[in-house]
Formats: sequence, C-alpha cells, structure tokens
Amino acid sequence: MAGYWDGPEGEQCPRRAWLTTRVGAAAGLVGAAYRIILLQPGSALAAVQMAALDTVTMATLGAVFGVTACLTAEIREKPEDPLNYFIGGCASGAILGARTHSYVTGTTACLGFGITAALTKIGKKEGWRLAGPPKL
Repeated sequence: MAGYWDGPEGEQCPRRAWLTTRVGAAAGLVGAAYRIILLQPGSALAAVQMAALDTVTMATLGAVFGVTACLTAEIREKPEDPLNYFIGGCASGAILGARTHSYVTGTTACLGFGITAALTKIGKKEGWRLAGPPKL
C-alpha cells in the first residue's frame, strides 16, 4: 500500500483503486495457495481454476473498496472521515455476499469489512501502532 496514504483523500481515485486492487490480488494469491494446499484439488487444472477464482474475487473486492471509499470522500466533501472507509468496506462485503449468493455472508462481510476499514482510518489519523514499545 505504499503511496496509498500520500495526498489528500478523495483525489487520484484511479491510482488508489489500482493500489487496493493490487493488495486484494496479492491477498487472493496467498489465500489461494493455502486453500490449494489444504483442500488438494484433483488436478492441476482444478488448482489453477481455484487460484484464478480466489485471486480475481479478492482483486475485485480491493477495487470496489478503493473506488467506493475515494468517490465517497469526493462526493461527501469530507476526505478525512472514517465513514468513507466504512462505506467502502461495506460495499466490498456486499460484493462478497453477491458472489457467494448469501445475504448472511454479505451482511456479515459488510459490517466486518466496514468496521475494520473505519478503524484502520481512525488508527491512521490518530497514530495507533500495532507493534513496538508503548508511547509514554
């Protein structure tokens, strides 16, 4: 995500969408590798199909998040508002629900992705750290 946080939010939407798409695709590849190892598909073709499906799904979720969060910041004219990230995460969750044909999955993913994205934005604004010694 190098470069994603550079510049004001709500600008350079295609660039931000490209960055989130790349992160989604990378996460999809890693997840697909674990899935292939754990589920042992019957053939090499099945493994390639599984990897492609997982990677494209995750790349799509990343793209939807990037576009939605950026456009929401631009339309609402509140670039630093965590609600933009919640809306982007929720839109990605809705796409996942549509992909799995499940309202429960979509609703759960909407809330989970949205809250995670909003907390990430809040943490970035306030300087939260996940590791290292505490600031005293």
